[in-house]
Amino acid sequence: MFVLSLTVFTVARLAPGDPLQAFYGERIDRMSTEEQSAARLRLGLDKPLYIQYIQWVTHGLHGDFGISYKYREPAMHVMADMAGNTLLLGIASYLTVFVIAIILALICALYEDRWPDRLLSTVGTIANYIPSFWLGLLFLLLFNVNLGWLPGSGAYAPGESENLLSRAKHLILPLSVMVITHVWYYAYIIRNKLLDETRADYVLLAKAKGLSRRTILIRHCLRNVLPTIISVMAVSANHIVGGTYVVEAVFSYPGLGMLAIESAKYHDYNLLMLIVMLTGCFVIASGLAAQAINEQLDSRLQHDEGQVI
Repeated sequence: MFVLSLTVFTVARLAPGDPLQAFYGERIDRMSTEEQSAARLRLGLDKPLYIQYIQWVTHGLHGDFGISYKYREPAMHVMADMAGNTLLLGIASYLTVFVIAIILALICALYEDRWPDRLLSTVGTIANYIPSFWLGLLFLLLFNVNLGWLPGSGAYAPGESENLLSRAKHLILPLSVMVITHVWYYAYIIRNKLLDETRADYVLLAKAKGLSRRTILIRHCLRNVLPTIISVMAVSANHIVGGTYVVEAVFSYPGLGMLAIESAKYHDYNLLMLIVMLTGCFVIASGLAAQAINEQLDSRLQHDEGQVI
């Protein structure tokens, strides 16, 4: 977290641009040199870079992350207003991706090396390599501009933040892009694990007892593959978050991803640092959680194998 904060802090401030432009807007062009110097002094932008960083860390450790230059209010308040939208899109994408991935994996395993498996594998592989921003623009052109069926921006219609139907309609296009560009990667992993499981000895015994392939896959193989699915779900959190930020930018969805891009564009240093640090905390925490889950599952598997032996 220290390296992340130092890197982003330094790169953001060395990038060309002036944060006073974000704070004062067009007024900056009418300000004299003395007035601009006084403004930098008030905002703490006149000090050397290392002193600014020390001050930011000191205040941040006390919960003060400064003000947003663009919105002119505490950066924490600005981020809190947008975090709910990102959380909604992220959770919806996360759950939808894995539900569909498990269904696709079961279909492919059920019809191994037959046309459903080959078709889904081909289409899934192509979809997996389509850039999400390109697919998002294509969906905007087709479903919003040409057909006018779905909204192309925002999280809800103006004044309808409590309208669940409006929120659902605004989620359709971003959610569709997230699912299409992410689902096959995880479906392929689960498919291969299921196929490995179908070659186990207990599957031959189940077939000898007259159980159908569908029953074996759902009742036995899927249950035994669940530890792998849980492990993949834990590791995938970082992947889903990154995709969510990209999709938010394409559809102008008011979330943390869109806010991060705006803060970088307008040199809103305090807001950018807060979003980056929050995302970094989430990435590190999810990585540690995935590691803990894997260790727990591995110990249980080793224990079970020891009992069998």
